[in-house]
Amino acid sequence: MALGSFYPLSAIPGMRRQSILRTLLFVIFFSIGAAALSGSILCGDLLEYYTNRHLLSCGKESLNRLESLNDDYDALLEQVQKDPNLIKRIAPVTLGNDRPDQNTYYPEVAPEQLDAARKALTEEPGGRAARPAIPEWLKRCSQPHRRITLFLAGALLILVSFIWFGAGEATDRKA
Repeated sequence: MALGSFYPLSAIPGMRRQSILRTLLFVIFFSIGAAALSGSILCGDLLEYYTNRHLLSCGKESLNRLESLNDDYDALLEQVQKDPNLIKRIAPVTLGNDRPDQNTYYPEVAPEQLDAARKALTEEPGGRAARPAIPEWLKRCSQPHRRITLFLAGALLILVSFIWFGAGEATDRKA
């Protein structure tokens, strides 16, 4: 018998074929049951994990915005130190106190226009939507009645796998 040789399923004796099928079904049922059982038990921890991950990403975004603002303010302070007349030029326009040129028209802005501009400036760059904090499947599984159902279904699948697909009877072993 050389390594890598393949025997078709029909070449395997009947009892051995039945044993392979029983083992395969045991592994499938037991794996699904164990996944359901552990999912129902670890549901609270998964909720906490996704919540913490969302809070961390929000904190990183906030930190990046603050660092960007710091860089902008540092650049502005550097310009003010280089050119002391800069404040005299931008103060009237920024504060709206005095118009530097009497021949220049400065349109009045309505509050609705200011709100629209403020919303446009505070939106996420690139227009990407924020990811939800907790996946929908986890929200559904975390409901108490569904957690209990998932736990019982997993336990039942494990029991089924042991009862019907476990070790064969003593007569099967002798043959």
